[in-house]
Amino acid sequence: MTDKDTHQSAAHDAAYDIVAEADTGARDPGGWQARLFLGICITWSVFQLYIASRVPGMLAQFTGMSFFALLVTQARFIHLAFALTLATLAFPLRKSDHDRIPWYDWLLVALGLIATLYLVVFRLDIADRPGLWSPTDVAISAMGVVVLMIAVYRSLGLPLVVIASVFVAFTFFGGYSQWVRELTNYGGSSVSKALGHYWMQTEGVFGVALGVSTTMIFLFVLFGAVLDRAGGGNWFIKVAIALLGALRGGPAKAAVLSSMMTGLISGSSIANTVTTGTFTIPLMKRIGFPANKAGAVEVASSVNGQITPPVMGAAAFLMVEYVNIPYIDVVKHAFLPAIISYIALLYIVHLESLKLGLQGLEKQGRKLGVLLIALLFLTGFLGLGVITYAVILLRSLLDPVMAGTSLYLSVGILGVAYLALVYVAAKYPDIEVDDPEKAPVAPRLTPTMIGGSYYALPIFVLVWNLMVDTATLDRLSPALSAFWATIAMIFIAVTHRPLKAFFRGEAIGNEVIEGFGDFVQGLIAGARNMTSIGVATGAVGIIVGTISLTGAHQVIGQVIEVISGGNLMILLILVAVLSLILGMGLPTTANYIVVSQLMVPVILTVGAQSGLVVELIAVHLFVFYFGIMADVTPPVGLASFAAAAISRGDPLGTGLTAFFYSIRTALLPFLFIFNTDLLLINVGPLKAVLVFCVSLLAMLLFAAATQGYFFAKSRVWESVVLLFIAFMLFRPGYFLDQVTEKYSHVAGEAAVSAMAEQEDGAFIRLVVEGPDYDTSDPRSSTIVIPAVSGDADAALQAQGLEILPEGDQLVLEEPFFGTPFFEELANQYDFYGDTPVVISEVQIENDRMPKEIFFFPALLLLAGIVLIQRPRATQPAF
Repeated sequence: MTDKDTHQSAAHDAAYDIVAEADTGARDPGGWQARLFLGICITWSVFQLYIASRVPGMLAQFTGMSFFALLVTQARFIHLAFALTLATLAFPLRKSDHDRIPWYDWLLVALGLIATLYLVVFRLDIADRPGLWSPTDVAISAMGVVVLMIAVYRSLGLPLVVIASVFVAFTFFGGYSQWVRELTNYGGSSVSKALGHYWMQTEGVFGVALGVSTTMIFLFVLFGAVLDRAGGGNWFIKVAIALLGALRGGPAKAAVLSSMMTGLISGSSIANTVTTGTFTIPLMKRIGFPANKAGAVEVASSVNGQITPPVMGAAAFLMVEYVNIPYIDVVKHAFLPAIISYIALLYIVHLESLKLGLQGLEKQGRKLGVLLIALLFLTGFLGLGVITYAVILLRSLLDPVMAGTSLYLSVGILGVAYLALVYVAAKYPDIEVDDPEKAPVAPRLTPTMIGGSYYALPIFVLVWNLMVDTATLDRLSPALSAFWATIAMIFIAVTHRPLKAFFRGEAIGNEVIEGFGDFVQGLIAGARNMTSIGVATGAVGIIVGTISLTGAHQVIGQVIEVISGGNLMILLILVAVLSLILGMGLPTTANYIVVSQLMVPVILTVGAQSGLVVELIAVHLFVFYFGIMADVTPPVGLASFAAAAISRGDPLGTGLTAFFYSIRTALLPFLFIFNTDLLLINVGPLKAVLVFCVSLLAMLLFAAATQGYFFAKSRVWESVVLLFIAFMLFRPGYFLDQVTEKYSHVAGEAAVSAMAEQEDGAFIRLVVEGPDYDTSDPRSSTIVIPAVSGDADAALQAQGLEILPEGDQLVLEEPFFGTPFFEELANQYDFYGDTPVVISEVQIENDRMPKEIFFFPALLLLAGIVLIQRPRATQPAF
């Protein structure tokens, strides 16, 4: 082995050590301890598959024993028991214990099991005394919280422990503050009440976050682990290099594409960085990328993997619960920003290659051009659409005839397709893991695509179940979708090797063993990958529990609102900074939960006060985006350290460059807060195409401006003009608002008539003014309701609102309980004070010219920049 090989091997080992310490645990015991540890991992994964299936109900019905179904109802407690056990066993307290499990860790495991399983064994007794906790309940709760905090410290570090401890301290001591009592009406809590709230109920540790981790997140993580172990991750990388490797700066472009595809199976940006970066970073360096830039490209690509549908980061599944919308809607809203962000990163990589004068890899066979690659992508999407439509049509025709048994026909078709794909793949050499230090050559596309095409089948199953919803086919929940996709992937992991050997006429004995080994290793990897997520969602439950018990979010929200001065843009910047700071110490999931629980209500309130009705999903995606940005933000940014370990570059330099590349991702949340077209909210298919094309062009121009290079090296004023053009394309409505009034403002009884004149479904804005619920100070906010043509009262009553004309005022009655605006208005306004709450005005949108008219001057300016730069270009820009 040469010195270079030794250095590269050491770099890879260092990168994988970072992943182990951050995600999966650095302990690697031997002997019986190793066997027990691996057995626990396998048992956890099997348990999660068990509770997601129909097996518990079938066993309970067959045996008459409720025990089998009981495991499902108590799944959260068992889930945390596994997470605490593995966090203690996988993450050593001291580095010297990396190869053995000391006695005190076994003691912690025992305490964690007692604290969690106590809730299972004595569940009926606990249910009989809600809020009246026995001394044993309190002791168990205290023990459980302490063990959980120790597990969090070992697996995630000190920051989340500190933050959770601050919230616990607020629970016990916050009531002593006069200001807190006035703001939240919270007078403090006893130890018994607080600990019971945290551990004995479902509003604390065992709340929504842990529930989502139990029912959804684990299955998606397990799906990705089995797919990766079976060879899917390597196939993604090889396909990306075969497609893009021969283009200018090809390895860097392949890194972007492979990281996007690997994002389907990895919920960790650090693991994504190491998985793909091990192969792409050395290739980038071989063609001339500096070490820091090679690592930065991989980091920027991998971090974006968590925003890429259909399988996003774990926080996306929590969004389903918090926003109360189907997961498919989250996917729809996140789709355009993710695609635009990745294409823009490809363009940034292309500009870097132009500035450095780089070429691509040598290509085996025909070299593919950009247009042909784009055509292949388009053909693939269209082909997938045709296949999907054909299967839907077939099932809709057969369901009436086959009395609902067409599902089995669909499974049969899928099985035949799998056998056919494996049969064809067997005619080509297996896709091997390449040595990145060998001469860089892009593989042929056709053998690479065909050689692993069957890996796409479980992804098809997942997307199908998540998205397809027709008159005869019901869309499945995310949990069931992931379950069936995982079952399909397990079947492929076990069988694809022996089937290939069979079709080649080779012995299948060893291949059966290897296939089963891949399956088992996938179960182990899934459990290890979930350990830190499991304890994180449990720990965040303490924070959420504190908020529900004390109203602590009102205190923090009040402080942030005062600092921002009620300015929405300043508030958004503060929230972004808060997310980045917390993200330096918290995992993405915990960061999202904390910031969303604290700040989303404040953003909505300040937006309403400033007259902007902010979409709830837009605010949650805003928080989500900046939560993942923390992985790329210096000085911490663990993904940057992992990439630097591979590239042998400077971690801080890698992080700064990656952050610079990721500015485009940080820009998008601000844009879709003010322009919800990007989230496809109330946007039809044709307009969606227009929004995509224009937004993509705007983002590419933004990238060119920040890179200082378009057709040639840009002068400063040219970059400024490009930024202005990008803003004009992103926010044409801003310029339209400067030249024409967006709304007509109507007050008094005339407002009622104006509401009745609107068409059905047209949006009407009501400006509400009245005394603040807590301080009695005047406040205002804006709400939006759909019109009912010819009947203003019907439009109001449909939303639970009622107005009483008094003179020239429209007095608003308190909204009915359970109606859309009850929470928003009843908690903000004092409806029983001396000063009435009124509808001060109604805003009706004016008929104006389309905002898209401002695209034309933007395109004219762009044409001018192109004409100016073209004579200076020394090489083709594309």
